Amino acid sequence: MNVKALVIFLVLPLTALAQGYAGLGGDATGFERPRPGYQFQFPRDHGAHPQFRIEWWYLTANLTGADGRDYGVQWTLFRSALKPSDQAGWQSPQIWMGHAALTTPDRHFFAERLSRGGTGQAGVTAQPFEAWIDEWHMRGADTDALTLAASAENFAYRLNLTATGPLVFHGDRGYSVKSADGQASYYYSQPAYSVQGVLSLPQGDVAVTGQGWLDREWSSQPLAADQSGWDWFSLSLEDGDKLMAFRLRGARGDFTSATWIEPDGQSTALNDGAVSFTPLQTASVATRDIPVRWRVEIPDRALDIEVQALMPDAWMGTRFEYWEGPVTVTGSHAGRGYLEMTGY
Repeated sequence: MNVKALVIFLVLPLTALAQGYAGLGGDATGFERPRPGYQFQFPRDHGAHPQFRIEWWYLTANLTGADGRDYGVQWTLFRSALKPSDQAGWQSPQIWMGHAALTTPDRHFFAERLSRGGTGQAGVTAQPFEAWIDEWHMRGADTDALTLAASAENFAYRLNLTATGPLVFHGDRGYSVKSADGQASYYYSQPAYSVQGVLSLPQGDVAVTGQGWLDREWSSQPLAADQSGWDWFSLSLEDGDKLMAFRLRGARGDFTSATWIEPDGQSTALNDGAVSFTPLQTASVATRDIPVRWRVEIPDRALDIEVQALMPDAWMGTRFEYWEGPVTVTGSHAGRGYLEMTGY
């Protein structure tokens, strides 16, 4: 959820910025709200939705190098609107933020880019598909085959991604509820990319292969007023199943949701309470106590796993700080994936 994520938001009005992630539960007067029964249309919905306040294109990848080491890559473009419209030039109310990260077993690299909309410096086109900010890009004729690139002072990557399964729609056919009060987003994923490419690190280039996961989400008020952050998991299991699961933390308790994805891409929504999350170990990261090992249980799926951070210090010290990094899975199922934690 990434978000993706989200986060982002970094570009909400100053009053919301002062609240951090809690600002995502703030007033969204004038913006459109997600509603049940939305009919997704592609390629249109791969593009931007400026009538909504918050949106992101969120790609993570679990990779293995020719050197035998595990790596993780994140590439995210966030859009946040100051008002529900768009126009060319510096008067555009759309603000864009890009995050790129590369995680090794012993280092975490990250970078951030910011742009005002309307100038061509950042944006998204639906057909052919391209999401970009400066020279960072994710592009292809469509989202089935993409090139992904980002670079910073001490790292870079260029990857090729090929979809091997269908899009997956979370919640009720893409209408993803986030609280007991009914806050929601439109949310779909491409969780089945085959990835190959090259990472550039201080010690040199490394050829890599692996799996990628793209999250697409947009909303105008994705959190309830009392919710302050989330823990989001995207896991690819060795038996071919996949799991997207999150808990949103609030003063009235946790709200959970998940999607179980079969090897052929068929999915089942798991409603609030179907999955449990138990932090097992914390680490001191950026002066915070961050859970870096979790127990995740879904009794109806005979799932009882431990999720362990590959690199505990995978902190995104960006304008809206959060933890994001690759994880390994052991227990009733084995695999790997990504974990995002906000609001700590």
